[in-house]
Amino acid sequence: MPEPELQGRVSPSAVLGALNRLLLIGAMLLRWLRGTPACSLPFRRACATVLLVGLPLQSGTIQAEPLRLSIPAAATHTDASPATSSFPLSLEDAVAMALENNRGLRAERLRPAIQGTFEAQERARFDPVAFAELEVARDRSVRQFQEIQVQDTFRSERERAEAGLRQNLPTGTELTLSVRSNRTESSRASEQFTARGGLSLTQALLRGGRIESNLVRLRQAALDVTASEYELRGFVETLVADVESAYWTMVLAAEDVTILEDALRVAERLLEETRARIRVGERPETEEIGAMAEVALRRQGLIDARSTLARTRDRLSRLIRAPGSDWDQGFEAISPAAPTSYQLEAIAVYMDLGRTFRSDINETRLRLQRNDLEVILTRDGLLPRLDFFLTLGASGFADSLGGALRGSQGDGYDLVAGLRFELPLGNRAAQAALGRARLTREQTREVLLNLERLALQDIRAAWFEADRAAAQVEARRDTVALQEELLRVAEIRFRVGTATGLEVSQAQRDLLESQLSLRAAIIRFRQASTDLLLQSGTLLAHRGIETPGQEPVPF
Repeated sequence: MPEPELQGRVSPSAVLGALNRLLLIGAMLLRWLRGTPACSLPFRRACATVLLVGLPLQSGTIQAEPLRLSIPAAATHTDASPATSSFPLSLEDAVAMALENNRGLRAERLRPAIQGTFEAQERARFDPVAFAELEVARDRSVRQFQEIQVQDTFRSERERAEAGLRQNLPTGTELTLSVRSNRTESSRASEQFTARGGLSLTQALLRGGRIESNLVRLRQAALDVTASEYELRGFVETLVADVESAYWTMVLAAEDVTILEDALRVAERLLEETRARIRVGERPETEEIGAMAEVALRRQGLIDARSTLARTRDRLSRLIRAPGSDWDQGFEAISPAAPTSYQLEAIAVYMDLGRTFRSDINETRLRLQRNDLEVILTRDGLLPRLDFFLTLGASGFADSLGGALRGSQGDGYDLVAGLRFELPLGNRAAQAALGRARLTREQTREVLLNLERLALQDIRAAWFEADRAAAQVEARRDTVALQEELLRVAEIRFRVGTATGLEVSQAQRDLLESQLSLRAAIIRFRQASTDLLLQSGTLLAHRGIETPGQEPVPF
């Protein structure tokens, strides 16, 4: 930063420089008149003083331009390995790559499909079932009548075929429609065919007689599918938050490298100027050690910063790169670190959003609904079984299958109706199942209440952290401005000989730390804002990402 020019009046440094020049000229004339060599040590120091305090040098080893860190408003993300090819990567591109390539997300996407198979399996309980049966029997027996010395051989053949449809209904009704044919023939009777068509109905009157209880398993399976969608949404939210956090961490590491590289160049320039001043006798040789230590310290910090940048880049690569891709190809973050606004909504807004949209809360509410259905099912199990059954059939007889179907030699019908009752004595198994279902429901309700309380605590903590980070950004900007002014003053004092290089190094170090702290505060606000949206369950909505499970569960 150049020294401020004084407009409308002569600057003190210009006046001092002119006086020093006059003194130097007078000293040279005096020494020439006295015959004193013009190259003595006091004379060289006087010359150095005039040169350093006067106008800036245009050439030579002493650098007169300001020694300060020139950090732009948006630092350039310099790659630690310039030889490695890289491509620009925005935050939106990183999130899109993660949603497309992340292996963990690919596995999670299969969870709703797997749960859907259980729902289809439960729905299949009410599908019609076709059945068929074929039976062939051959009998032969021999009887010996010893009294009359006669042997009687008896032979019979039987063939039976049956086919039909059977279906269970949600009303607790079982229907069976069947057609059956029999063929019999024996040594004592001619071939005879019988055909029968019948309808069988069984209706549960108590246990299993309510539609609500018969559909429990199907509804539970449907709730499991929806719960898996909320679980998937929670995974996607966490993945997006991890990608954003890794991206901003990499941005911070890249900016740290840029700042430390500039700080190293400034420290090296200060070392060169200190050595030049030592050569001309302006500074003691001990100041060179402090300048060299400052350069070594900057190199040490730059090595650590480059290593951190490599690690953060690898972490982001793991989240967004496709399996088998080239991990050695780097990328350069191009999204600006500083947000357009540091304003937050009221904390109550995020708390209300969290109650409504958090995936884990909605998933637990679905689990509670599932437990309610389990109570309904087990309560139905306490009832005794009382079924009404009805069987109605029509038969035909003939000496051929076609004739039997027409009933050419005779026909008839059969009708059977009745009740079937069953009650386990004590019914302890059903009572235990009902008690377990009620306890599980109560446990889930307590888990939900505790989860909501913890979620609100997390939202409040995230809001306070984001608010703190926003305030720190403003405070650290002021600190940077003040540290820049302190460095400017230290440099002026260094040039006029009233300050040492160690003091300038300390001022540069303070400015460097404040600049690094400002960058860290900006990145921390970014990460805290992402975490606040994650805790309130609205991160995907703010990023425009649609996933299953985005509709809130009523409560």
